[in-house]
Amino acid sequence: MDMKHVKTPPAQTPQSTKAAGDSLAANIQRFYPDPSEGLTPRQVEQRVKQGLHNGDSGVHTKSEGQIIWENVFTFFNLLNFALALAVILVGSPRNALFMGVILSNIVIGSFQGIRAKHTIDKLSLISAPKAVALRGGQRHTVKVEDVVLDDVLIFGAGNQICADATVVDGECEVNESLLTGESDPIVKQPGDPLLSGSFVVSGTCSAQVEHVGAESYANKIAGDASYMKKRNSEIMNSIDFIVKIIGFAILPIGGLLFWKQYVVLGDTIQSSVVSTVAAMVGMIPEGLVLLISLAFAVSVIKLSARKTLVQDMYCVETLARVDTLCLDKTGTITEGSMQVDEIVPLEGFTGDQMEEALTALVNTLTDSNPTFMAIKEWLADSPPSSWRAAQTVPFSSARKWSGAYFQGRGCYVMGAGEFVLGGAFGPYKARAESHSKNGQRVLLLARADMSFDDKSLPKGMKAMGLVLISDKIRKEAPRTLRFFADQGVDLKVISGDNAVTVANIARKAGLSNANKYVDATTLRTEEDIKRAVKEYAVFGRVTPQQKLAFVKALKEDGHTVAMTGDGVNDVLALKEADCSIAMASGSDAARTVSNLVLLDSNFASMPVVVQEGRRSINNLQRSSSLFLVKTIFSALIGVLFIFINYSYPFQPIQQTLISSLTIGVPSFILALEPNNDRLKGKFINNVIRMCIPAALTMTANIVALCALAAPLGLTTEETSTMAVIVTAMTGFIMLFKVSAPFNALRGTLFFGLLTAFLLAYSFFGGLFELTALSLPMLIALMPLLIFAIVFMLAMLHLVDHVIANSQSPVYPIKIRDRMKRRKGQ
Repeated sequence: MDMKHVKTPPAQTPQSTKAAGDSLAANIQRFYPDPSEGLTPRQVEQRVKQGLHNGDSGVHTKSEGQIIWENVFTFFNLLNFALALAVILVGSPRNALFMGVILSNIVIGSFQGIRAKHTIDKLSLISAPKAVALRGGQRHTVKVEDVVLDDVLIFGAGNQICADATVVDGECEVNESLLTGESDPIVKQPGDPLLSGSFVVSGTCSAQVEHVGAESYANKIAGDASYMKKRNSEIMNSIDFIVKIIGFAILPIGGLLFWKQYVVLGDTIQSSVVSTVAAMVGMIPEGLVLLISLAFAVSVIKLSARKTLVQDMYCVETLARVDTLCLDKTGTITEGSMQVDEIVPLEGFTGDQMEEALTALVNTLTDSNPTFMAIKEWLADSPPSSWRAAQTVPFSSARKWSGAYFQGRGCYVMGAGEFVLGGAFGPYKARAESHSKNGQRVLLLARADMSFDDKSLPKGMKAMGLVLISDKIRKEAPRTLRFFADQGVDLKVISGDNAVTVANIARKAGLSNANKYVDATTLRTEEDIKRAVKEYAVFGRVTPQQKLAFVKALKEDGHTVAMTGDGVNDVLALKEADCSIAMASGSDAARTVSNLVLLDSNFASMPVVVQEGRRSINNLQRSSSLFLVKTIFSALIGVLFIFINYSYPFQPIQQTLISSLTIGVPSFILALEPNNDRLKGKFINNVIRMCIPAALTMTANIVALCALAAPLGLTTEETSTMAVIVTAMTGFIMLFKVSAPFNALRGTLFFGLLTAFLLAYSFFGGLFELTALSLPMLIALMPLLIFAIVFMLAMLHLVDHVIANSQSPVYPIKIRDRMKRRKGQ
C-alpha cells in the first residue's frame, strides 16, 4: 500500500501532541521514516547523542561501595575505633575485644544490604517494560528508556504506550483509563495521537514517536509527583531521636568521668582510660541501628519470594500501621477484564438458542475487545459450532456491534442495543438500564433473515436477548478485603468509573459499606472532600487531582493512609500516601513512585506484607528494649560515678561479655522469628515500658553494691566482679520478660545464654577480669539478687501505670483540672 512512506510534517501533528512538544528545541531535525523500515542505526545513534530518548525510569539502588561505606563510617563506629585505639595505646589490648562485635556488625550489615540490593535489582529487571521498535527494517525489542524521538514502534493488544506517538499505519483501540480513569476503548487511526500511559485493547498499529522523556504526556502528569517524600518510619524516627541524645551526651560524660578518675581519685592513666572507655562503650547502642536495618532487609528478601518488590525498606513498617486503605478499582479489586454474568432471553427465544448463536459468533469472529473475550471465555466449554459464516463484520467503536451471516440460518449481531435496533430498542431500554444501574454492561443479541449490505445491518433485526457482563472481580479480593476489615482498617474504593458501577463491584467484592457511595463530580470544594472522606466508602468519577486531595484530607484527619493503584492517574495520590502499592501490570510511572510493587499484580499479597511488617515491628520492639537497657543504664551510672567517691566498676571486656549474652545474640535471634501479633501502642512507649525498669534496677543494684562494698571489705576486683554478676542477672531477668511466653526457640535461647554466662565465669574468668566468689561476695550476692527482682517488679508496675495514664484521654483533663485548682489557690 502507498502508506509505506507516509511523512507527517510537524504542521500535521495532532494539536494535543504538538502542544506537548512546544518545548523541543527549534533546531532539532525531525526524521519521518518509512513506517515499514523505521529509523536507521545511524539516526538512532544521533538521537541518543542528542539526549532525545526516554531516559532511565527504573528503580535506583545504592551501589555496593555506598552500602559498605554507610555501614563502616558511622559516628558510633568511628567513636568505637577511637576508643579501641585508646585502650590499646595504654597497654590493655584485651579490652578492645568489643571491636569484634563492631566488625561483625559491619560485615553482617554490608552483606545483608548488598543481598537486599541484588534482590531489588533482579526484581526491577524482571518488571522493566520493553518496546518493539522498527529499526533498519528489522524488529528490535528494546528497553523503554532506549526509545528515541521519531522511532517507529509496533503496538499490539495488551501493549502499553511508552512514549507519545502518532499512528502512521494500522488501526487499534486504546484504553486511556490509566490516564483518565475512563475504561471505554478509543479507536486510533493513522494521524491520531497515542498518549504514553495508555494501552492497546485490540488491533495492531505502527506509530512514530513524537515526544520522549519529560516531554511525554504521562511524565508531565507524573512530574507533579517528583518531590522528595520524607521517610515515614516511626521506628527509625524514634531511634534517630535516641541516637541524637546519646551523641550529644556521650563525649561530655566520658570527658568528665576521665577527669574524675584521673585527677580526683588519682588512678593511673591506664585505669582511667579503661574505665572511661567501658562507660562510653556501654552507652553506645552499637548494634541497634544495624539490627533495624537488618530486620527490614530480611523483610525485603522474604517479600521478594512472594513476588513483591520493596522499593522503600521502611514502607513494610508503615503498611503494618495503616488504618485507612484507598483502593483503585481497576487492577486492584477487578482483574481489568470482564465476565458474563448471565444471558436473558427475550420473548420468542430461549437461552439455548442464544447460547448456540453466541457460540457460532465467537467461533467465527476475531474481535479482541473485553466484552467479546468475556463471552468467548464463558463459552469455552461449549462444543464447536457447525455453523459456517458467509459474511462477517468485525467490531468497531463507530458501529458498536459485530456479527456474521450464516447461510441458511440468518444474520446474527451482538452489540449496543441502541446501535443494533435503533428506535426499535425502546421497549427493552428500561430493562437494560435496570441492569446498568447494577454495574453491568448490557449487550443485545439480535438476528435477521437477510445478509449484510456492505457491512450495514439488514432490515428486520429482531432482539433475541440480553447478555449481562461485568468487571471480573479478583478471586482473592473478597478474602483480602475481609482481612483488612477484620484488622480495623477503613477501606475506600476510588475510581474514575461511574459511582453506581463502582459501588456494585465493591459490594460483590465484599466491601461491607459499599452502599455509601458518591459521585466525585459533586465535590467542588475542599470542605466537600473533607466531609466526603469521612462519610463515604466508594467514590466514582474521581480525577487524579481529587485522588490526591482525598489522601491529603485523610492524612490531615490523623490517619495513616495506604494507596493502591496502577495508572498514571493514580501517581499523585500514590506519592502522597504514607505507603503506596502499585501493580506491575500498571503504568511505569505508578511503579516508579510506589513503595511496593506487586510483581504478579496479585492483591492477595497485601496481607503477607502487613504480617511481615508486624513481625518486624513487634520483634524490633523487644530487641530495641534490650539495647536501650544497656544504653540508659550506662549513661546513668556514668553520670553517677562522676559524683560519688568510687572508681567506675566495669571494664570494656566485661561490658562485651554482658552485652553479647543478654543483648547482642538474643536481640538478633528474636528480631527474625515469626510474629503476627496486632500492633499496640507507639513504638517508643512500648520500648520504654520494657527497658526503663531494667535500666533503673541495674543502676539501683550498683548503688546498693557500692553501699555494701566498704562494710564487707570487698576489694576493687571483687566489687567489679559483683557488678558484672548482678548486672548480668538483671539482664537475664529482662531477657526472660521479653521472651515470654516461651516457645522452643526462646526457651533454648534463654537457658543456653544463661549457661554460657555461667561457663564463661567458671572457666574464662581470668580473660574477663573476674575473680572467684569469696565469702563476703556470697553474703552480698543473695540480698542483691532478691533486691533486683523486687525492685524490677515494682518498676514494671510503676512504668506500666504511668504510660497507661499518659495514653488515657482522662489524664490530660486531670492535669488541666489540677492546674486550675492551683491557680485558684
